[in-house]
Amino acid sequence: MNRTIAALFDLDGVIVDTESQYSIYWNNVGVKYLSDPDRFGDKVKGNTLRQIFEKYFSGREEIQQEIVENLDKWEHDMSYDYIPGILDFLNCLRKNDVKTAIVTSSNDVKMANLYREHPDIKSYFDVIVTANQISRSKPDPECYLLAAKLLDADIQNCYVFEDSLAGLAAGRAAGMTVVGLSTTLPFSRIEDKADIVISDFREFGFDKLMSIKRS
Repeated sequence: MNRTIAALFDLDGVIVDTESQYSIYWNNVGVKYLSDPDRFGDKVKGNTLRQIFEKYFSGREEIQQEIVENLDKWEHDMSYDYIPGILDFLNCLRKNDVKTAIVTSSNDVKMANLYREHPDIKSYFDVIVTANQISRSKPDPECYLLAAKLLDADIQNCYVFEDSLAGLAAGRAAGMTVVGLSTTLPFSRIEDKADIVISDFREFGFDKLMSIKRS
């Protein structure tokens, strides 16, 4: 039996504290372009640009282009502060021979901004899966199944870390153990969608991870 243990991390709201900044951007997009803009930022959390355009801006190429250009500027100027405790936790996983991956709906342009601010971040991960590598976005499990395959890890030994409803659903659909982070949504919104919910990684280590029972 393959005994490889893998920890698969969403990026925004899990590794870096960016979700509140994205909410501002997408709420403004909703107000500018949609007839029903109510909390548009919440509606698109965990979705790729392709998903958002297909659902809300289909056939509106000029608006899509405006959104992309403005988003590129927004992401370039965003802050990418780490979620408290994440680096210590990643180091702890490495010491215990746990394979790690970033699994994100972000594209390669956004990732370049991240690498510019945190040039060492790649050293913490064995695999990085972005939107450019998948055809079906969260809540589809494709991205997490791909990460497990790349890490040569069995599904039952994979742990998904997510903060969005779409991401939590993707982890569940992949058949993996799901750790929810209440960084974006309150505990009450995600407690029934994860095997455990944590606020950040400051009091979370390898032993705690191994103690989680998949529901």
